[in-house]
Amino acid sequence: MITTSRPPSVHSANTDADPFSVLLRPPASETEHERVARLQREADAKRISDSIDEEIKADRERLRKTKQDIRLLLLGQAESGKSTLQKQFQLLYNPSGLDEERLSWRTVIYFNIARPIRRILDALDAYGDGGDDDDDLIPEVNYGYTPNPPSGMAVTSDYAENKSITPSQASLEKKVSQLRARLSSLLAAEERLAERLSGGVNVSGSGRGSVFVRTGWQARTLGLAFGKSRERTSSGGRFSFTGRSSIDNQKGVSEAELQAKKAQAEEDDLIAEVGAILSESQGDIKELWELPAVKRLRDRRRLKLEEWADYFLNNIGRVSNSGYVPTTEDILHARIQTMGVAEHVFDMSVHGRTVRWHLYDVGGARGQRHSWIPYFDDATAIIFLAPVSAFDQYLDEDPKINRVDDSLQLFKQICSNALLKRTHLVLFLNKTDVLKSKLDAGTRVNKYITSYGDRANEYDAVVAYFRAHFTQVHRRNNENNRVLFTHLTSVVDTKAMQSIITDVRDSIFRGYLKSAALV
Repeated sequence: MITTSRPPSVHSANTDADPFSVLLRPPASETEHERVARLQREADAKRISDSIDEEIKADRERLRKTKQDIRLLLLGQAESGKSTLQKQFQLLYNPSGLDEERLSWRTVIYFNIARPIRRILDALDAYGDGGDDDDDLIPEVNYGYTPNPPSGMAVTSDYAENKSITPSQASLEKKVSQLRARLSSLLAAEERLAERLSGGVNVSGSGRGSVFVRTGWQARTLGLAFGKSRERTSSGGRFSFTGRSSIDNQKGVSEAELQAKKAQAEEDDLIAEVGAILSESQGDIKELWELPAVKRLRDRRRLKLEEWADYFLNNIGRVSNSGYVPTTEDILHARIQTMGVAEHVFDMSVHGRTVRWHLYDVGGARGQRHSWIPYFDDATAIIFLAPVSAFDQYLDEDPKINRVDDSLQLFKQICSNALLKRTHLVLFLNKTDVLKSKLDAGTRVNKYITSYGDRANEYDAVVAYFRAHFTQVHRRNNENNRVLFTHLTSVVDTKAMQSIITDVRDSIFRGYLKSAALV
């Protein structure tokens, strides 16, 4: 019979055999004061350990709950309407949140007025009244942007090409020079508005000089400490802004408050100054906007302005009034470009069940699309926005690529991505209102998309053509027989969008319940 010695138990009275017990044993010479201090340290260590355990437990519970949340990605190229759609969700499910940041949109709207004014003046300097040249001779480069004359170089030497100037052209040049001088204060304020919105961040490849903003710009333009606007709980809605962590904001609270007050004062001064400039300049802005030469330049595609520029310049009398507060319609038309990914969180009640929705608004420029990927693995649904009105536009990043073709290629990548094969997919063929306007104005689709052929240059035919192409892309990249839900949209139309969003919400929720094996 083989006998072995039993290893000492942790409960054994012979503690000398346990090296940890020997190590932790207090010294024999320990005084009463040292013993009290040691016990206090041990109690503090246990309290910290218990606190960490509680945090881990709470994190596990939060993780368990968030797995039941719905995550909705808004995808599409730049200027496809993603941020406007996010505003419509906010208007429908957290209107008080939109009211809280309403005043911050003045900065954006004032910038949306100053930037087109500069581009109009630059186009008039470069091309005059547009002449009689055929617009086909002008290359399609940087849609919406008219090249500026080289800095410090006279326009007449490089752009007029020594052509003789008629009396009407001379009169126009004099008028433009006078308007530029009278609007110089507004042009000077443009850069300060851009600085306020971007926080000094410059993005290469931003095309026509667009300003990219990070999440939380509303807090910055209102002069709030960034962390204070990370979460808003009014009306059951909460916005979660990616940025500095709440831990950082717990440090130096008094300093943050001082910075907030200083930023608030600076913002008030800037907005008051620009508001006063607009009020004084509204007559000059109207005069510039209504010049026949501006219309001729636009008709001949020397000057290309986005729809938001038309909206604000057509409403300059109201927007430039003293004490102006942006309307909801103004906010929906206001335009800035998103940088990175912004997360917005809503609690929605669907058929008696409350579910938290995480809505992700992403930057759509080519250089920012890599930031979408981390959000693919747990996405519940995707709304892909394709601006069908962009058939006559080209990418800022690559002027040879038609924007509709880029949308098709991007949609193909989304449909074929393995991480998204089980994701609910919704397609918005967006900006149908702008498409109608272009077709009514006589813009021919087959001039820019040769494959359109001799089909009728009418709204229904054009929409059917684009829908067929996107449907074909989905069908060819649909291994799991996923249903594609397609909607024709104008995301600035609040009444129509509320009905569409409700339908989309219900279809996503039904898919969510099926995937959770609840129905």
